[in-house]
Amino acid sequence: MKVVIVEDEKDLAELLAFNLQKEGWQTIVALDGRSGLDTILAELPDLVILDLMLPELTGIEVCKQLRRQEKTATIPVIMVTAKGEEIDRVVGFEVGADDYLVKPFSTRELLLRIKAILRRTASPVETEKTIRHGALVIDEERHLVTVHDAEVTLTLTEFKLLAILAMRPGRMQSRERLLQDVWGYSSDADTRTVDTHITRLRSKLGEAGEMIRTVRGYGYKLEIA
Repeated sequence: MKVVIVEDEKDLAELLAFNLQKEGWQTIVALDGRSGLDTILAELPDLVILDLMLPELTGIEVCKQLRRQEKTATIPVIMVTAKGEEIDRVVGFEVGADDYLVKPFSTRELLLRIKAILRRTASPVETEKTIRHGALVIDEERHLVTVHDAEVTLTLTEFKLLAILAMRPGRMQSRERLLQDVWGYSSDADTRTVDTHITRLRSKLGEAGEMIRTVRGYGYKLEIA
């Protein structure tokens, strides 16, 4: 597995690279946003670890540009930052980050997050190969979502979240259950992660996003006519 680490703190970047290499993963380090973006586009890694505050180009802008391009739109991104306010976390998720870690964090925590993302990548949701709900079509085998025959580009996390809701139509799914099923997290994790991804998913799906209903104080369900 190839991981690109975009981090301007050289010591931290080298420490992360060293620990990932011990796990048997190939690592490439970039120390600013511009070279990080260029490296990701050239190498097309399996995963990106991306600092939020970077010289040349911010992590937010790097993530935006990755999500705009077809060849990088589904590469998992873990955003790391010293900023821990909720607004920073929300912005990170809104531009397409799959996960978010606040510095200082332990290497063990980062490895757990990476492995959770890789499980989502390697183990597709067990559903019918094609799920249809009105104009919404989910082709699990091809990792393709369309609304009125127009393709909708989703990250791996967004795709799995949608597929899980779609395979359980009309059934209420708690935020804690979704965290476990989609992210592989225990129930004590931050459930706002789910809320932010649902908001982004609804936006991408357009009118089909209206099928994702909020169950106040509990979670979400996909409601079909």
